[in-house]
Amino acid sequence: MIYQQLKDKNFEIVSVAQDTNGVKDAGPWITAAHPTYTILIDEQHLVSKIYNMVNVPTGVWIDEQGKIVRPNEVAFVNNQFKDFSGLDSAPYLNALRDWIERGDKSTYVMSEERLREKLAVNDPNVILAAAEFGLGAHLYKSGHLSEAIPHFKEAQRLNPKSWNYKRQAYALSDAKRDYGTTFMDEVQKSGGSKVYYQPPDLPPDAHPKDKKP
Repeated sequence: MIYQQLKDKNFEIVSVAQDTNGVKDAGPWITAAHPTYTILIDEQHLVSKIYNMVNVPTGVWIDEQGKIVRPNEVAFVNNQFKDFSGLDSAPYLNALRDWIERGDKSTYVMSEERLREKLAVNDPNVILAAAEFGLGAHLYKSGHLSEAIPHFKEAQRLNPKSWNYKRQAYALSDAKRDYGTTFMDEVQKSGGSKVYYQPPDLPPDAHPKDKKP
């Protein structure tokens, strides 16, 4: 596992489960995984909101000074889902190793200009979607699922790129009954896994050589 290989090189993983039902739903999965790194549970989906995350698994690189050096992007740590995603984990993991070894001299550290471009949220609909989703989650946790569903639907309409909104909303109800669809139906409708998982934005000619995940 990548953490075991790199934890002695000033490297830490903080994994955050985004789950409205908190420990009740996320806990068994965490227990079964036997993690050796830090895992938090975010019932309010604040991490997704702050970083504008739209899918899992997503990774953000943060250096020792608390500065983001690579923004949110798909982050597979192995090839368990390669057949579905179409993505090989090796380029991302090799880039991660390169950053840990070389720090801010790594080719994979993004420029300030590129980071601003990646992190900027210029679409007001994305902000409105987060508010709608938050309201839906509040209503659900208050025992008002039927009232929550229209807000979950509106969040998906305003920010159709967010697979996290679909995944969570469908998990909290009967998706076919309440939304007329299922999560996998939506993946197929979008064009399949190649659209569902956008590859990391890695420099095409800068992949580290001769490193294995």
